This record gives sequence, structure tokens and C-alpha cells, in this order.
Amino acid sequence: MILHVDMDAFYASVEARDNPAYRGQPLIVGALPGQRGVVATASYEARKFGVRSAMPIAEAYRRCPQGIYVRPRIDHYHAVSQELHKIWCSYTNKVEFLSLDEAYLDLTDRGLTWDQGLALAQEIKTRTLASQGLTCSLGLAYAKGAAKLASEEKKPNGLFLIKDAQAWLDLVIDRPVSILHGVGQVT
Repeated sequence: MILHVDMDAFYASVEARDNPAYRGQPLIVGALPGQRGVVATASYEARKFGVRSAMPIAEAYRRCPQGIYVRPRIDHYHAVSQELHKIWCSYTNKVEFLSLDEAYLDLTDRGLTWDQGLALAQEIKTRTLASQGLTCSLGLAYAKGAAKLASEEKKPNGLFLIKDAQAWLDLVIDRPVSILHGVGQVT
């Protein structure tokens, strides 16, 4: 039983939490317009305009000139991440951190039913929001790849379960292969 935790638009969400004027706005964290650089992350409101991570900032500005552009505060995100990691590690010592805002939690040894696993995942969501004022998307599944896919299924602020290989197959069978983690244009 693997739980994938992925914070929703982490840098942008931290900025919106810390500055209420940014909430609900197309917020782009990265280089500033007129500078050379890329988007580190974008709020879901900015994503509606086609702005995405790693996009050149000039392209982001072309797509969303009305956006709010802020420079990243990496040290601050690290501090917030440490608090998130404390929450996640309180449920298991088998945690694989993928980034500041993303991790796999192996819950197998806890002997939970799927319903208990979902309740635990909901508890993590509730604690994260209460302690950090941030939302996350979680995927609970039988394997890491399936858990990652599950967390993407209900973004933002979602929770999704894939119990077994048949449930995974039923979910992906009629979808483009690009929904699979690690499958991009080159693949």
C-alpha cells in the first residue's frame, strides 16, 4: 500500500498563503517578465492560460500578461517543506522524498484495509491544511507508479484510489500514453 503525496502548485500556493492578495489570481513564480529565465511553478489560475513549469518566462508573459509574477523564495519553501516532511514521517518511517513537495509513503507494514488507508490519507490532507494552510493531492495504490497516477487523477486537492492492476488498467486503457509518469514527447 503506497501513498503518493503531491502538494498542489507548491511554490505558488505558499506565496498565496503568505500574501492573501495573490489568492485566486494567476500567479507565476519564477523569473520576472523582461528577464531571462523560466517558470518555476504557476497557480492553477495561471495554468488556465497555458502557463506551466519550465516554460520560458517570455512565453508565460505572452500567454498571461495579467498574471502576478514573483521571484521564488527557495529558503522559505525549504522551511515549509521540512514541516510537511514531519507530518508525512509521522505515519511511516518508509518515506521516499522526490522533491520538496512530493513523496511516496509505504504503508504496507501497517496492515491497513483500503478504507483505512483512505482514512489515513484524508487525515494527512486535513493535517496539512490545518498546520500549513496548503492543499495536497494524494494517490493511494498497490504500487508507486499507480500511486503517482492516482494523485494526478483528482488534482488539485484530491484523493484517488487504485487498488490493483486491473483498476489501473481500467483507468488508463482509453487514455493517451502521455498520462503515464515519465512518458513524454521523446518516449
